[in-house]
Amino acid sequence: MVVEKAPEAIAGELQRASGDGRRQADVPRRVQAQSVHHSASGYYEWLKKPDGRQPYFISAAEGGVLSFAGLWDRWKNPETGDPVISCTIIVTDANALTRPIHDRMPVVLDKADIVPWLSGKTGIELLKPAAEDRLRMWRVSRRVDKTGTGDDDPTLVDEVAA
Repeated sequence: MVVEKAPEAIAGELQRASGDGRRQADVPRRVQAQSVHHSASGYYEWLKKPDGRQPYFISAAEGGVLSFAGLWDRWKNPETGDPVISCTIIVTDANALTRPIHDRMPVVLDKADIVPWLSGKTGIELLKPAAEDRLRMWRVSRRVDKTGTGDDDPTLVDEVAA
């Protein structure tokens, strides 16, 4: 479900830039604040170590699907005039569980908050870190960082020993 307009306050008070690398100051001007949610079984974060980056997989504690708060927009590329549809996942500060790995995390919507987020009946009060008990996290194979043969199979989310 996608709605045409979410609360103006969301666009005006986003704390992080959209995924295209623009400066934070550009976000309120550019975002038309059309709410969306992205569903995923989890996400990866990497811990920097002396011997390289160690990936971790973060998922719902009960094993279900996570819903990330996001925004999407339809706009015209100012250089080419071509129509563009783009989206971003909104991030916030990391919670205590994920903070040792990364300083931010996606905004995880509770099931009861999805419809209000999409309908614009709620706003920035949902843009906060997930409760620690909502998530679980474990080390996974460093193959997550590789591309090529064998880089896309279900075992990539299997826990590996420390």
